[in-house]
Formats: sequence, structure tokens, C-alpha cells
Amino acid sequence: MEALISPDLMKRLEHFQLLARRRSKSTSKGERRSAARGHSVEFADYRNYVPGDDLRRIDWNLFGRLGRLFLKLYEEERELPVTIYLDSSESMLFGKVTKFDFARQIAAAVGYVALCGFDRVTVEPFPFANSQESLAGELRAVRGRNSSIRFFDNLNQLKAGGTVDFNQALKLGAIKQRNQGVVVVLSDFLNPEGYEQGLKSLSNRGSEVHAVQILSEEELEPSSYGDLKVIDSETGAEQEVSFGRYRLKTYQDTVQKYCHQLREFCQSRGVCYQLVKSHTSIDDFLLKTMRSGGMWR
Repeated sequence: MEALISPDLMKRLEHFQLLARRRSKSTSKGERRSAARGHSVEFADYRNYVPGDDLRRIDWNLFGRLGRLFLKLYEEERELPVTIYLDSSESMLFGKVTKFDFARQIAAAVGYVALCGFDRVTVEPFPFANSQESLAGELRAVRGRNSSIRFFDNLNQLKAGGTVDFNQALKLGAIKQRNQGVVVVLSDFLNPEGYEQGLKSLSNRGSEVHAVQILSEEELEPSSYGDLKVIDSETGAEQEVSFGRYRLKTYQDTVQKYCHQLREFCQSRGVCYQLVKSHTSIDDFLLKTMRSGGMWR
């Protein structure tokens, strides 16, 4: 089984950290600054002393200057929940380099960066296949760098197929989301019912949401002409079309308009959007594009 990301790429990813504009509100200990007050070494603020407080936390130097008792407050470090929604519908199998394979590579990289930062990682494949129930269970709430090899193996065993209700899948995911964190949606976003309600549900939960649209080169820049039979990869519906140069240009304009509308919608909801071709160098996309796009530093 071919590795999702190379050892060299893994070494470079180890120096990155996922960005989160909002501080973690998770109740589990980790290495992220949170809004909670605890006993770490990172000073946060003062508050007035109240009888019964721990005398060891009183700032006696401040008492010597002001004659009043103040308690030192410290930032408590919490883990960052990272959830990756992985579109595993039939349409993701399209392309010389399939969109699904490229999406799994991104999922592996995001998960590895999170695990190296001692954050908690969950991969939610959709549609959910009962035959992969135990496998999907292994990809939930993974934590610690030592879990990375098993994480990669389980991710590599995921299969794509079937149809999906994109909006419903993300709505259900948002309902299960307990704490704010980082959410990454990996999909082609080619759903007849749209994507708006699903992305709204995720963004309304207060997490940092990243939408990565993955399309094949053939979808963005098709080269086939003439009389063609077009088959919907998910529904199996067939349609015969005459595809000349004029229609090719119309098709390309339609695809570009669709991607532009998705980008604008994401921006209006505070969702980070990126479009990538599935044959793109995974190293360049992860180390350059995703870094400049605000995924990590």
C-alpha cells in the first residue's frame, strides 16, 4: 500500500502548527492557549484576592507597592479539536489522479500536523458505509504523534463510492461538534442540492472552517469533442450531447462561475476557501498554498 505522504514531507510538516484565531474551549488538556484560567507558567492577568484563595498565587511584589492583595492568573493549555470531513462519494473517484486520493493526502497531512501538536483529530468520511464502521471508529478522536502510523493506515484503507446528501452530512457533523476547533471540508462540492446549508451549519458552530475544493484537470479543462454520452458517476443517469468548441467554452465559463460563487459564499461566511486540481504536486499545495491560505504556520 502506497504511503499517503512521503517521509520527507512528514519531516517538513512537523515544524508546522495549525492556526486557530479563536482560543480553544476544549475541556481536555493540551498544548493550546485557551480562555480558561489554570496553573500553567503563561501569565494572563490579575484579579482581587478573595478569602480562601491559594496564598501561593498572591503577587507579593505588587502587594508591597500597592498595599493590596492580587492573585496571579495563568492561561491553561487545552487541546484543539480538529475535524476533517472527507467526501468519499462516487464522484470523488474521477480523474487520472483521483480527487479522493488527493483528498486523503490532504487529510493525512492536516491530521499529522495536528497530532504532532498534540491536538485531537477526527476524520468523518461521508457517505458513511456500514462496511467501514469499525474503520471510521478508528479515525475518531485520535491523539498523539505516536498514533500517526495507525492513523495513516486507517485513512489509506478508506474506500469511496455511493451517493451523498452533502448538506445533511455536514449538518449532522455540526450537531455532534461539542467544542470549537478547526474544521476542514475536502470535497469537489459538486452536489445537485448545493452546499450552502451544510457549510452554514459548520460555520455557525464557531469553528475555523476551511473548504478545499478538489477538481480534476478533466473537469476544469476537458479536451474531448464531438458526440458524447455523459454518465453521472453517482446516479448513473445518461445523456447524449454534442460537444463542440463553442460548448466547451460555455462549459469552462460555467465551471469557473460555479467555483467563483463557492468562493464568494465561503468568504461571506468566514470560511477559508481554496481550489486545487487533483494532479497538483501535494508538496507544493501543502507547503506553499495551504500555508499562505492560513491553514498553518
